[in-house]
Amino acid sequence: MADSIIVGQFVGSSALAAVGACAALTNVFICVALGAGVGAGVLVSRYFGARDYGKMKTIVSTSLISFLVLSILLGIFGFCFSHSMMSLLQTPADILDEAVLYLRVYFVGFPFLFMYNILSTMFTSIGESRIPLVLLIFSSVLNIFMDFWMVAGLGLGVFGAALATLIAQGGISAVFSFLIFLYRMRRYKCQFEWFDGQELYSMLQIAIPSVLQQSTVSIGMMIVQAVVNPFGTQALAGYSATMRVENVFSLIFVSIGNAISPYISQNLGAKKIERLKKGYHAALVLDLCFAVLAFLVIESLHNQISSLFLGKDGTALAYQVSGDYMRWLGYFFIFMGIKMATDGVLRGLGIMRPFLIANMVNLAIRLSVALICAPRFGIAFVWLAVPAGWLANFLISYAALRKSWPIEEDKGAISCRKY
Repeated sequence: MADSIIVGQFVGSSALAAVGACAALTNVFICVALGAGVGAGVLVSRYFGARDYGKMKTIVSTSLISFLVLSILLGIFGFCFSHSMMSLLQTPADILDEAVLYLRVYFVGFPFLFMYNILSTMFTSIGESRIPLVLLIFSSVLNIFMDFWMVAGLGLGVFGAALATLIAQGGISAVFSFLIFLYRMRRYKCQFEWFDGQELYSMLQIAIPSVLQQSTVSIGMMIVQAVVNPFGTQALAGYSATMRVENVFSLIFVSIGNAISPYISQNLGAKKIERLKKGYHAALVLDLCFAVLAFLVIESLHNQISSLFLGKDGTALAYQVSGDYMRWLGYFFIFMGIKMATDGVLRGLGIMRPFLIANMVNLAIRLSVALICAPRFGIAFVWLAVPAGWLANFLISYAALRKSWPIEEDKGAISCRKY
């Protein structure tokens, strides 16, 4: 978000469009990291709750090794095919080179960003969520100062914004997270295996649907952006401005969903079934509070928020697209919140089939309306179907949860009605 604001203010709306053109694609890759981390975190939480620290450390080691290799491969792939991917998304020709430059710097640091997100979920799984929070606050503040220095001071433009993110959030967050996490693991004295193929398979059964779920929003944004790009650079700039705002509020609800998964898994492992519904209800209350906050902020300040990104050279079209998109979403963030909380509970219970179906339905609704209607009837159809996808996702997930809720049987045994 800081990249977009500073680039938009000091370089211009075309540069903002270049950064925004990369946003949906970079989010897809980050969502792979988030989904992989949550998949591993569910099993780490389960063993942590059951105090089986040997298996917990085996999962930690297996996931870190596996996902480090995966992140390097994805980084190489992204760097080599940046131009092809941005061309495939129909990025306007006048910003294509800057967008590719931003993307390639991003992919150079992708293994660091990937590992930070994995480690963040690991900390949460063992009840240490404050550590990655503090590190990320520090690195984000440093990122903003480096943005000002490199973009406004040195005049490096889009390249400076990407480099600042790489150094601050990639290097500092990832390296310090890794060192602190290793230190925390030393308190659990037990035998473990560095790599276990069977545990990797169990982890992937949760991780792969989680990756798809985490990526649903971003994949939708990426494909929808291919619909937006032909409307021109200024329409893309307005869309990009609101997409950044959507990402900020979306991450709140995604984080609540990601937090409820290890909570559910820990208590399931500890056989504290009575706490599961309490946690789910608490997540729904949090979602409602943040949805109301999002509505009030957007309804009151949407023009000011748009101007933060678009600056003085933003055209009337850019401001109209940004304002219309932002105000529409403000009414419906509650749908996204309750969907993410319900998905998080299903993931914590290890119930993945309906979870996956619900998210695919969500994606299908969004894409079908955008791809079919927007080219014919106007850019507004890019965002009109978003709430319908969120609501359909919630209804499918909630129906599955009602059928699969764990029950406590005699002698402390746990039964989970399989969907």
